[in-house]
Amino acid sequence: MITHKDSIHILIADDDEDDRAFFSDAMMELKMNNKLTLFNDGKDLMKYLSRTDIVMPHILFLDLNMPYKSGFECLKEIRLDARFKEVSIAIYSTSSSEKDIEETFIEGANIYIKKPNDFNKLKKVIKEVLNMNWQFHSSGLNKETFFFSI
Repeated sequence: MITHKDSIHILIADDDEDDRAFFSDAMMELKMNNKLTLFNDGKDLMKYLSRTDIVMPHILFLDLNMPYKSGFECLKEIRLDARFKEVSIAIYSTSSSEKDIEETFIEGANIYIKKPNDFNKLKKVIKEVLNMNWQFHSSGLNKETFFFSI
């Protein structure tokens, strides 16, 4: 479980405007104490993360297929930077390709979520992911627990 006396700082990078709005609306309906920052693509996300004055996010939802810089490229860069060691990364993609799941697992993502196309399922996924005990989940990480499905 992400515990923080202030708000949970969440980033989402997704080039699909409708998916970002869907996610943002779900977060508002959940009424969880959070700060949600949205990015249109991987390039803008990485530009933001390169700043030294940012508040470190607790979790990053990362789409794989984005222009300018893909989610795979972002994941690799983030995991090479020691500053982001404690940041949980949830791959958030329409792809359920075994290759994509395998590659993101190898590159250090914490969980892989296939984007739900139903609003209530999305709210359930977000709530479960944000309430997950990340320390426990990450320590026992294997491919069976990596792919998250409802």
